[in-house]
Amino acid sequence: MTSGAFPRPGYHARPMATIHITDIESAINYWRIQQPPTTGLPLAQPLQALAEVYGVMVFERQDGIEEARLPDEALQAWLAWYVTTPDTPCIAICSTSQGDEVCKGCGRSFAEVQYWTQMTPVEKRATWRRITTDGNAWRFSKYAERATECLLLPATTTA
Repeated sequence: MTSGAFPRPGYHARPMATIHITDIESAINYWRIQQPPTTGLPLAQPLQALAEVYGVMVFERQDGIEEARLPDEALQAWLAWYVTTPDTPCIAICSTSQGDEVCKGCGRSFAEVQYWTQMTPVEKRATWRRITTDGNAWRFSKYAERATECLLLPATTTA
């Protein structure tokens, strides 16, 4: 994706995309289920790579890390978790097609809806985090039953 190829209001350029610490935690928990730690043995490599990133983030009091700063093993472990998450927040009620700048159904901006397929996994997760934190979209209230990811995700565990 080339920078400046098209106007994208509210759309963050790739260098600014960051992975939030809660996504690192979720990926760690995913790997804890996939490859449970065994007493006395070293952590599985994906879990260790993510735990090292998480430890540095906590120590430096960072709530996000740029994709480019992730060691390759940690990025690959994060991407393996990412593919288990729902891709799009769409609930098939798109008010941007009616001229709204922000979709009432999913909470994404017009630009995010338009360029979703061109966004990186990190950019998509940043959008998911924003709309989830905001919580105003109909996917969280009026049409919550359409948000099928609630039915697809396993029970969460805590770190």
